[in-house]
Amino acid sequence: MTDLFAPLQSLKEGHWFKLICGASFQHLAAVRSLTLAYTLAGADCIDVAADPAVIAAAQEALQVAKHLARDAQERGFGCKGNLPFLMVSLNDGEDPHFRKAEFNSTECPPDCSKPCERICPAQAIVFSRIKDDFSGVESQKCYGCGRCIPVCPYDIIYTKSYMSPPRAIAPLVMSTGVDAVEIHTKVGRLAEFQRLWQVISQWAEHLKVVAISCPDGEGMIDYLHAIYDLISPRPTALIWQTDGRPMSGDIGDGTTLAAVKLGQKVLAAKLPGYVQLAGGTNNYTIAKLKAMGLLKRAGKEDTEIRGYGDAGNTSSNSLAASPYPSGTLRANGFGSLDSTGSGATPVLGSPQVEEVASKTPTSSPRLPASASSIAGVAYGSYARVLLSPILDRLENKEVSNTSVKATVRLEENEVLLWQAVELAYSLVSQLKSQQER
Repeated sequence: MTDLFAPLQSLKEGHWFKLICGASFQHLAAVRSLTLAYTLAGADCIDVAADPAVIAAAQEALQVAKHLARDAQERGFGCKGNLPFLMVSLNDGEDPHFRKAEFNSTECPPDCSKPCERICPAQAIVFSRIKDDFSGVESQKCYGCGRCIPVCPYDIIYTKSYMSPPRAIAPLVMSTGVDAVEIHTKVGRLAEFQRLWQVISQWAEHLKVVAISCPDGEGMIDYLHAIYDLISPRPTALIWQTDGRPMSGDIGDGTTLAAVKLGQKVLAAKLPGYVQLAGGTNNYTIAKLKAMGLLKRAGKEDTEIRGYGDAGNTSSNSLAASPYPSGTLRANGFGSLDSTGSGATPVLGSPQVEEVASKTPTSSPRLPASASSIAGVAYGSYARVLLSPILDRLENKEVSNTSVKATVRLEENEVLLWQAVELAYSLVSQLKSQQER
């Protein structure tokens, strides 16, 4: 088997790791640095906002990672020589992941203790910023967690939700060459979901993964079954993302309980596809999953997840299903395709690669039923906060003595780069180490 779509193998084996940069997080420098660090640490998927500028920043980081992959391997980090899938998040209606906090700083009394500034995990709220004396919410940093709202003693902070019309945003996003799409929905929005899917379905055959993120609620399982019946054509890999307690993983260990509980509920429903945790995931998640027997052990196959003839594997999501010419690879591999046992490495456009493409099925049968274990974990706020000391130091280096901002990229500071990767790996390895034992 080739390593062309190694992230799909991670799904099958139960150690899929996804970094959530944030559906409304648009701080380009941070997205770039987070993508680079977690890619070199071995992440399988990078989830970003459906913003062409954000997508471009992540893609740039992925290209940098290609050149640093060997160095990362030599340092003992999790990068195996394959880039993660790049995913974008879309919504079919109002959703807390797609909002920004706002307030008029002139309404803040001079003697206010500014609890909003202290509680913001993204450091998006500032007062009298040194370089320009700005006070308020830095929109590009805010990802809509809403923690600032209840702590404001004067009740002047509010959120503004946003939603782009599907027919306007989908073509713009899909034309960037993303690998996967996540759709945020909730019970009762089946018609809205259908309208969004009708637009996305035009690109479905080019997508490697489709994820459905839905919070818990009455009738949730019936709603997810209805969504599954609507999805056509069937994606190669379908993920049910259990959004337990949204954007809360950095608050404390206990937040992971909601994610695990919802994961159990969806697993019990035996929906076709894979189940992946999110919403409250943190440093405690893997330990909890292990204690409850919800992680697949290395070498153990789930009998309900069938072989590579099923969707959710690498066969149907191959060169033949790609929008790119046969014999070529996108920027999802580090320049080569592993051969089948010969030890050689066919180059792009070689006869070996053409042969693989010609023998790969272009369609897939019904998706397999969900296994009895969690296929992966997505980390958002916890993963970002984990690297915030490094990102803060990098940002501070961008301000010169004359207060003129200059771009400083993570890879340009070797010390900070590998410190960031080491921190990222401390999280990624918790899940990946299950397969190394």
